[in-house]
Amino acid sequence: MLIVDDLRTNLARIDGRGYKAYKDLQGAYAFPWFTLFIDHVQGDPFASPSKIRVRVPATVAKLPPDLFSSRVRRVALQDFLIREVHHAIHKICQGNWGIGKSGLVAVDVGGQEVLERTAMKVTPEWVEARLSLGLPAQGRTILGRQAETMLCREVPEIAERALKWRSVDQERARTFVDCVDNQESIRRQLDSLGLVAFIADGSILPRSSGASDRPLSRERAQPFRAPHSLRVSIPIPHPISWNGRLTHSLTGCGIPKGVTLIVGGGYHGKSTVLRALERGVYPHVPEDGREYVVTTDQAVKIRAEDGRAIKQVDISGFINNLPYGQETGRFSTDNASGSTSQTASILEAVEVGAATLLLDEDTSATNFMVRDARMQALVHKEHEPITPFVDRVRELYDRHGVSTILVMGGCGDYFDVADTVIAMQDYQPFDVTQEAQRIAREFRTRRAIETTSSLSEVASRIPVRESLDPSRGKREVKIEARSVDAIAFGHEVIDVSGVEQLVDVSQTRAIGYALHLAARRFLDGRMDIKTMVEALVEQFDDAGLDGLDPYHQGERHPGNFARPRALEIAAALNRLRTLRIRE
Repeated sequence: MLIVDDLRTNLARIDGRGYKAYKDLQGAYAFPWFTLFIDHVQGDPFASPSKIRVRVPATVAKLPPDLFSSRVRRVALQDFLIREVHHAIHKICQGNWGIGKSGLVAVDVGGQEVLERTAMKVTPEWVEARLSLGLPAQGRTILGRQAETMLCREVPEIAERALKWRSVDQERARTFVDCVDNQESIRRQLDSLGLVAFIADGSILPRSSGASDRPLSRERAQPFRAPHSLRVSIPIPHPISWNGRLTHSLTGCGIPKGVTLIVGGGYHGKSTVLRALERGVYPHVPEDGREYVVTTDQAVKIRAEDGRAIKQVDISGFINNLPYGQETGRFSTDNASGSTSQTASILEAVEVGAATLLLDEDTSATNFMVRDARMQALVHKEHEPITPFVDRVRELYDRHGVSTILVMGGCGDYFDVADTVIAMQDYQPFDVTQEAQRIAREFRTRRAIETTSSLSEVASRIPVRESLDPSRGKREVKIEARSVDAIAFGHEVIDVSGVEQLVDVSQTRAIGYALHLAARRFLDGRMDIKTMVEALVEQFDDAGLDGLDPYHQGERHPGNFARPRALEIAAALNRLRTLRIRE
């Protein structure tokens, strides 16, 4: 291993030379109290930044072992440290040193959700930050002195501020880790309590704006308060100050298993609650306002997606008797309608283990949700291939154990099938279940139930490995996350804009590489989609996300990945237009 003086010597030697001479820097350098790894050097100032790692021994970092004593706590501590690195970069780094990405120093930091990321790794032996760095140049000429400032002064200062326990806000670090641990403890208790979600009293659900995921200020927001009939108290392992008092448990609204409607007038908070529940599948940072909105991790948001591809899905329980005898038992299309896409999305989610469906009438296909009595009288059932969701939602729970939370403001026909009805008024919830049931008895719907047979178990499907081909041109692997909504996968672009619980572009990137990993390692012509995503989850649990790098060999910066759920990996696979299913 080289030492820091060798790095300075090399930088002086290549100063003023062509940019490719930066490649000479690759390797490991021992600084007095940490090790710098330069794993990848960009090809030119405009290319993707170089990748470096900063590793601090545990004897120097002195992070308390109890902060990473479990997987949950380790992920939380790593996320906290990533944010510390991000803040340090903004305080220390001088910014642009030349053209292109010259002078850039960055770490893959998240938003309000806490996710497992490759940007930080904490072990009993060391803590390591993985950074992106733009080596400076003017034109294509190396700026060696500026590079020395970045690597030999700025990077050590970042490590000093963010990777040593003595330098960080220790109380804030413990609060952060304990907060995440509390959230996951609540999540683990939901099933035994007969719940699919929990919203703590005092939560702030509205966001500051449509362009920001940060909470609305408490001066302007209406804190959430549970109706008495739905109020539950859940113990937490770490006491917190909440609503002005120290507590060892949290009280709030428990949303029970079954069919739950969220109703109310426009602009009274229905969709805001659902949005919080969508994001509640992830832990949140302290003071997000939704940190104690906790949803089962098997909940999935479903919406209509006109134009998406569907591959060999049995949609016959919802859509049958199509014109010209089109088969729906193994239905495929490259241009789905709203109702067909929503049907397929539900069945695909259930196929891989979804236990709760989240739907909003505003993003659903109207003809999929319900057909009222008048429409039934005009268009007879023999001419309508769709069995509406209102006639299947009860069966989904009673026979298949799949709960539903549905935002509904325009159709009272769902009162007949709901277990719980929550009305939102001025952003406050009220339990109106009994009133809704009384109305359902008094004002009979007169619509006919349109099911003609039971909803069968969702059939498993086996992907053809060769249909997951990420190659393009001379490159065997060409995968790129263009945004949180799109994955370039070989010659294809997977549109995941309808997969609304993806929150970070690094998750989207991870999904693209996870599909490639599955094709390389798991798919053998016999493995179905559910088993495939379960194998990926086991891989992530055992070995982390570093293995998503297709060129991963030993220790190196793997790139920026954040962990997706199995449900989103499967959703992306199902939207890959080249996907083929074994007959």
